[in-house]
Amino acid sequence: MTLATETLLNTTLGDRVRSDFPILDQTVNGQPLVYLDNAATSQKPQAVLDAIAQYYTRDNSNVHRGIHTLSARATEAYEAARDKVAAFINARSRNEIVFTRNASEAINLVAYAWGNSTIKAGDEIILSVMEHHSNLVPWQMLAQRTGAVLKFVGLTETHEFDREQFKSLLSDRTKLVSIVHVSNTLGCINPVEDIVKLSHAQGAKVLIDACQSAPHMALDVQAIGCDWLVASGHKMCAPTGIGFLYGTEAILEAMPPFLGGGEMIAEVELEQSTYAGLPHKFEAGTPAIGEAIALGAAIDYLTNLGMDAIEAYEHHLCTYLFERLADVPQLTLYGPKPQPDGSGRAALAAFTCDLVHANDLAQLLDESGIAIRTGHHCTQPLHKLFDISSTARASLYFYNTERDVDLFIAALKDTIDFFARIMG
Repeated sequence: MTLATETLLNTTLGDRVRSDFPILDQTVNGQPLVYLDNAATSQKPQAVLDAIAQYYTRDNSNVHRGIHTLSARATEAYEAARDKVAAFINARSRNEIVFTRNASEAINLVAYAWGNSTIKAGDEIILSVMEHHSNLVPWQMLAQRTGAVLKFVGLTETHEFDREQFKSLLSDRTKLVSIVHVSNTLGCINPVEDIVKLSHAQGAKVLIDACQSAPHMALDVQAIGCDWLVASGHKMCAPTGIGFLYGTEAILEAMPPFLGGGEMIAEVELEQSTYAGLPHKFEAGTPAIGEAIALGAAIDYLTNLGMDAIEAYEHHLCTYLFERLADVPQLTLYGPKPQPDGSGRAALAAFTCDLVHANDLAQLLDESGIAIRTGHHCTQPLHKLFDISSTARASLYFYNTERDVDLFIAALKDTIDFFARIMG
């Protein structure tokens, strides 16, 4: 651990940065807001709010085609955001970063642009049972279009990625492996570097869904070795409506465009067109300019804090969360247990309680000002595997504190006790 990381931990990162997030300074139902729904979407620091406001109040103009000053400023800020994303994940080139509306669109881009031109009947695509619907449905649709076969990696007894089963599924028919880096329900951190090496040895391409890892840990796409990686800005302190696709330059060059229109063209004639170079070939039409600029501001904010410091602090929060959850024996927890230092999983907990339905639990917690998520978290197949319809999920970010956890646990116990009394 670096000295900077130790200093941040010793001064409690959550307390230090909380004032940067205006939305957290409010009461809900007469109680201080405790926001524990970060796996669904994160809150935005003032620096990000200022960045998007500045674009719309000072620089609002379309990018790339304008000569006037506002367009030049907007273009500079928009393309600077691309450079920031590339540096954030250690891409080799800015040309490897394609802006999309979200990770779902990025996965669909690959499924159509690469999948339609590459996948044939009988080819195999390996996914896992823990995937978010966004990393299931596009491949289901591709399989329906092409006759490809989907295969699924199951879980170990500790609710983690079954590496041995994965190895048994790989073959020379495997053309794609698409796996989540961190499960939004189980919290497990999948061995993506190992997955990539094993997949590439069979000649398969690999896409990594980094929606739950990009906000919480340092990413290095060159070290991971993946062919594509996707993430959504709104989970990493940026606005909604902006995400990105990373792809190696060689693969993106070989892929045909996903959508047609303005921006993605080089030359247009009545009968045919030629396409722009990377990354603009995949960015048809006017992009989400303000949102991309704000994503750049979010990356600046995270980088200034230090992703290693954020990860270390969240390990601490994870340890504390699970220590406190152990005081609530009525719960069934899903996913692996954290290591003693809090590593090995994300700082989130999905759980059920036999006495209280997840929706009722969340509603009563909301009356105490505590925001959690309930439902299947877009992982219906995983919930069916556990023979449950929904779970409650508390998910933390670096602006949360031990006090947030304490308030959550106290309200959780009160809610369970309330239902225990009325049920006799």
